[in-house]
Amino acid sequence: MGFDEMDDIDTIWMDGEFVDWDDAQIHVLTHGLHYGSGVFEGARCYDTESGPALFRWEEHLERLFQSAKPYEMDIDYTKDELTEVTKDLITRQGLPSCYVRPIAFYGYNSLGVSPKDCPTRTAIAVWPWGAYLGEDALENGIDVMISSWRKHASSQIPTNAKTTGLYVNSMLAGEEARRNGYAEAIVLNKEGNVAEGPGENIFLVRDGELYTPGLSESILDGITRDSVIQIAEELGYTVHDNVSISRGELNTADELFFTGSAAEVTPIRKVNNVVIGNGSRGPVTEELQQKFFEIVEHGSDEYDEWFEYIE
Repeated sequence: MGFDEMDDIDTIWMDGEFVDWDDAQIHVLTHGLHYGSGVFEGARCYDTESGPALFRWEEHLERLFQSAKPYEMDIDYTKDELTEVTKDLITRQGLPSCYVRPIAFYGYNSLGVSPKDCPTRTAIAVWPWGAYLGEDALENGIDVMISSWRKHASSQIPTNAKTTGLYVNSMLAGEEARRNGYAEAIVLNKEGNVAEGPGENIFLVRDGELYTPGLSESILDGITRDSVIQIAEELGYTVHDNVSISRGELNTADELFFTGSAAEVTPIRKVNNVVIGNGSRGPVTEELQQKFFEIVEHGSDEYDEWFEYIE
């Protein structure tokens, strides 16, 4: 995402008000800045045939509120209120499709590690955003490396909370991969099994069946992950969604792909320069990807509950 894509975006919703983009600022001693004490979501609004619609918005908001619980963070707005201001914000910006970033964090009051007496700040921003890993990646796949950085365990920090500070782990893994000429990383958990990508869940295809690490493998319970599982099962595939995948199994997979709100459905063609399958988007990945984009671009009576229309 380049800042040139934000040239026409001039408004952010922050703490109950629509404010100018350049005025959406916080104090330098904000608790969340120093200790990573924030939670956030990444969602998409798609330009469907029935008009702009937030994809699985209810699930994203539910995860936002659930993420806040371990930190005893009280978000001062209801889900309905956040829905209305998000829809209003998208309308104000005139965006038929966009990326949506709600965030809640402990603000400025004191700077001890404890956030006691720090207010909870809440903001929502929207902006145009195309394919996260590039349009070519969706068709031809990407090369990834297994990071030397491990994913933290749920006994250390809640892995199913989408916490701002935890994405330092993702940043380290992703930047290590890019420095070494790869598009993205795969992160292993403390046991050495496959966890996920820095911002994506991962699926493995073997003998026509799908496998994806279970929640106990230190992964985020991805909403696009869940969408793909439902789509795959509807198409007749067997999905094993609570498994452990060893590092070595990646090399012998028929197909691999990432899922995520940003990455959508992105094929993986190489892992550490080992070619996966035939080195291109596999047939199962392609079918799931095409069905996913068919749903989000055209809408679907079958999956209508996944959409929150802007109008």
